[in-house]
Amino acid sequence: MTSPDEAGGAWTLLTGHGHVLVEIARNPQARMRDISAVVGLTERTVQAIVTDLEAAGYLTRDRDGRRNVYTVNPDCWFRHSAQEGLRVGPFLDLLAAAGDSAATGSPLPAGAGDSPSTEVPSPEISTDPGAGIQPM
Repeated sequence: MTSPDEAGGAWTLLTGHGHVLVEIARNPQARMRDISAVVGLTERTVQAIVTDLEAAGYLTRDRDGRRNVYTVNPDCWFRHSAQEGLRVGPFLDLLAAAGDSAATGSPLPAGAGDSPSTEVPSPEISTDPGAGIQPM
């Protein structure tokens, strides 16, 4: 398997904001230092992103003694017009569950990712070489 740099650059599918939001969904009591280490950004950048996410309503911050505890708002909408009408909650649930299962080595919980809007039916393939792909 090739590294991201060899396969087409050093970009990632999620932005820094996406990585931070997913990590907070996984671990609401995480410290900035912990989030920073997981997402590969500086603590200062993570702090700025958390401020952005809080200002936009994606999360709230409460104090528990000396620690911050974050609550993600799953009812917030994606901000890009390509995802218009979609809420972030199901997306975060899927990625948080995937991250938890990857960390523990266990499979995804039953039903994780079973969204009818994301499933694409597989075409039926004929064994006849001249037939090609047959519609379902």
